[in-house]
Amino acid sequence: MMKGSPLQINFEKLWKEGMLDWHGNMPERMVNDELEEAFWAQSMRKKSYKQIDDYAKIIYEKIKQHIPQNASCIEIGPGWGNYTFPLSEDVQSLTLVDGSESVLSYLKQYFMNDAHIQFVHSKWEEAQIEPHDVVIGVNCFYRMYEMNAALKKMNMLAKKRAIIGLTTGPIQPHYIALEEQYGYDIKYPRRDYIAIVNMLYQLGIYADCEMLKLERVYRYETVEQLYEAQSKKVLSPQFEMTHVKASLESFITMEDGLFVYRHPFYAAIISWEPSLAT
Repeated sequence: MMKGSPLQINFEKLWKEGMLDWHGNMPERMVNDELEEAFWAQSMRKKSYKQIDDYAKIIYEKIKQHIPQNASCIEIGPGWGNYTFPLSEDVQSLTLVDGSESVLSYLKQYFMNDAHIQFVHSKWEEAQIEPHDVVIGVNCFYRMYEMNAALKKMNMLAKKRAIIGLTTGPIQPHYIALEEQYGYDIKYPRRDYIAIVNMLYQLGIYADCEMLKLERVYRYETVEQLYEAQSKKVLSPQFEMTHVKASLESFITMEDGLFVYRHPFYAAIISWEPSLAT
């Protein structure tokens, strides 16, 4: 633990505050395990065979550079396997830790006879697990309230490397226009990778952080679908859809009969060698 840190801000407190909704309440899905399980059960039913998002392939190639050969690995919150499937080919053994039975059931069907894949049905905070060479978690921290403890656990259980991946902003550019030109309140992200970097710093862990520039592509069959989907981050209770249309106009193209919206975003790859300081 770092003593007398020059950063006096309590970044874990900011993280916890960022979990609250825009009315200052904790969303039910953050604390209701049954509701969270229902979400993942529904999500898994929509997934195709070994579905991997395009952006995840780029993120994994960067993560892979930090994984030593013949490593044992823990993956926190594997979801539908964006990183699980390539990890299973690159590590000697892989332990998947997830609080959702639906997630683990979905992944088990692909590794039924694979002895080097282990499944642990548990929240990361509660998991009883032995140290591994590498501990990885990508976009899996959204329900973790005691983040310092979660990060310490990663540091404790990683013998060679701990790796965190988080996708981040910027927000879709038309929302900036809606705020600056029309005065609407916008639901900007309230938690981000930089809080984790600073929490690690205050724990005495000097982590590397690399940013990957990516592109997100939205496709819509109708302009009504486009406007509805791209106005969900407007916080103001009253807004004009004509303003949404005007703010989107310069960003929309037609491709194969679909309305297409492309915008850049980033992924932060945070990694460190395990530290005895914590």
